[in-house]
Amino acid sequence: MAWLDKIQGIEELEDANFDADLIKEFEKNSAMAVSRPIRFSTPTFKEYQTSELKGCGKNSFPAFSITGAACALNCDHCQKKILEPMIPATNPDMLEQKVRDLIMLQDLQGFLLSGGSNKRNEIKYEKYFPVVEKLKGEFPHLKVAIHTALTTPEQAKSMESAGVDTAMMDVIGAQETINEVYNLDRSVDDFEATLDALCNTSMEISPHIVIGLHYGKILGEANALDMVSRYNVNALVLVVIMPFYSKLGTFITPETGDVGRIFLEARTRLGDKQVLLGCARPAGMHKRVTDTYAVMAGLDGIAFPADGAVQVANAIGREQHQEHACCSIKIGGKLDKTKSSCAA
Repeated sequence: MAWLDKIQGIEELEDANFDADLIKEFEKNSAMAVSRPIRFSTPTFKEYQTSELKGCGKNSFPAFSITGAACALNCDHCQKKILEPMIPATNPDMLEQKVRDLIMLQDLQGFLLSGGSNKRNEIKYEKYFPVVEKLKGEFPHLKVAIHTALTTPEQAKSMESAGVDTAMMDVIGAQETINEVYNLDRSVDDFEATLDALCNTSMEISPHIVIGLHYGKILGEANALDMVSRYNVNALVLVVIMPFYSKLGTFITPETGDVGRIFLEARTRLGDKQVLLGCARPAGMHKRVTDTYAVMAGLDGIAFPADGAVQVANAIGREQHQEHACCSIKIGGKLDKTKSSCAA
């Protein structure tokens, strides 16, 4: 039975409008997809539940912002709203105390360190590194991920020395996007230089590409994929622009077919490296179609999967499991997909 026929019986997708030609392309590459298990990530950044999966009641992998809700760039695509659900940790003592409290009370497994950028797309983490190093020394099980923004080789080495496990950065392939969307006077080369600096450490590197970052248009994604493919990254995280966060009237929502074709190109270009679908993408039926394409394209993980995604994986024969952590980092073994309890 063809893949399109297999998914048409899934109730959650009965009103979906799929690109039949694209699904045929996925099916031609089925060996690449079906041989790879898929991880459904449900980190505790926000409450989550679908008809197929439940989130974790414990705050086992939260996100901290060292700037609270502040960001000097105030980019058109998010206007600082992505920072709002993060836990403020605006000084090192605050971060340390909140981490210790969560270890005692909620079985903390790790955390994401993030924050708003300055006008050069830099985040000043230096004074937090001694706290990270101290916590990692006392609690070796903790996994620490960090959003780096643009950084230097020296700063990358400081992250490594502190014990950061996973470093993430946005890779932007179009100069117009850097100038117009990010309001930033930096170059595409600056983004590749950061990627190079991070990849010259022992940290696991998980660059992000935002599909449709240029006001919802596809511009620079191919160049960004070129950059990522030149480096030995641990994983590539793809996300899709969310006009909900953006300046009113400036962004359109990318077509799901365009998004799916980038999924397939990334899967092909990155070979055996992990390719993941991150937290950010439009909601509703767009998300259900996008997640279906991610499963069929052979992406290795999906954060906060839409209703129907698990059934799509089952329909095409992909092994799947759930983890309560950021999609870019693993905090333990597989979870029984029939259970909804939190990771130990």
